[in-house]
Amino acid sequence: MLRRIARSWPPTLAAVLAATVCAACVLAVANPASAQVRIKDITDVEGVRENQLVGYGLVVGLNGTGDDIDGSVFTRESLIGMLQRLGVNARDENLETENIAAVMVTADLPPFARQGTRIDVNVSALGTAESLRGGQLLVTPLLGADGEVYAVAQGPVATGGFQAGGQAQEVTKGVPTNGRIANGAIVEREVDFKLNSLKTVSLTLRNPDFTTARRIGKAINQFLGNEVARPLDPSTVQMRVPQGYDGGTVGLITDIEQLPVSPDQVAKVVIDEDTGTIVMGQKVRISTVAIAQGNLTIRVTETPQVSQPSPFAEQGQTETVPRTDVQVDEGKENKLAVVPQGVSLQQLVNGLNALGVGPRDLITILQSIKAAGALKAKLEVI
Repeated sequence: MLRRIARSWPPTLAAVLAATVCAACVLAVANPASAQVRIKDITDVEGVRENQLVGYGLVVGLNGTGDDIDGSVFTRESLIGMLQRLGVNARDENLETENIAAVMVTADLPPFARQGTRIDVNVSALGTAESLRGGQLLVTPLLGADGEVYAVAQGPVATGGFQAGGQAQEVTKGVPTNGRIANGAIVEREVDFKLNSLKTVSLTLRNPDFTTARRIGKAINQFLGNEVARPLDPSTVQMRVPQGYDGGTVGLITDIEQLPVSPDQVAKVVIDEDTGTIVMGQKVRISTVAIAQGNLTIRVTETPQVSQPSPFAEQGQTETVPRTDVQVDEGKENKLAVVPQGVSLQQLVNGLNALGVGPRDLITILQSIKAAGALKAKLEVI
């Protein structure tokens, strides 16, 4: 039918129509109804996780920016204990150094980290130190939640900030009491977890959702041609490793994590009242509502003037005469605006922007729409 009608039109018009139809087809293919992502980008594998480590240590070599020994008891006792372990008796001595600081050392132990692997550590001042710039962290054991030592840290501390000044002014850039040591810790103890020996593997969704969990299970079963995956709840998809699968558990995870799925999204509006930030999801919809917004603003301006006698006057006195200007804005220009039902996110934003309100007032409007039952989304205030 399209070809028959096009023949009766001029060649130029027919060419334009054909080009328009082709462009529409290309856009339909390039912009699918829902974007697809890989399973590995929205899930975590059971047991493949980091572990937090923490330790207490001393940083030495500071240029007079360390802890006040007299005011920081823990620094003093730590220094004395360290010297005693090295065969130096400093218990009865009067320590007056300002080149040492007590610090907390933290690190993340990567999954499957082996003995001898180096990891990065963060160093933070614990006492009254002004800066850790140029300091050297001494040997510090890093403990896990079970109290066992999993790594040992040592090395020069690199800080991104500095502090300088004199008696009248001081300049500080960044946080000089925080530092980092790249590859500053050596793993001494491994976390015992044999992934390849598992018969079942659980995938945990980073954003729990029933629909997304079911789609992941269907994608895995369709790829393997067997019912090996099933969703247990909105956040967990359990997968059974087929008998004799090439590569075992690791091979199965490698294959299925590349599968594309279309994650579903909950209609949600997130509001941060502290910063006035508003984030709306793509699925947010509202019923037809009429919105009017207006504020009562009272502006008081003081512009005092000086009244003084004219030149060469025999009598007179200079006085300050107050001048007060009071302006009241009742928002009479603001009128009702209608936001139609079932609009898209872009149309909703345009409708709210047409009211000419700021983020703070927009937060109140969204809360009022939710209270009226017209906001078809979850309103979350953080």
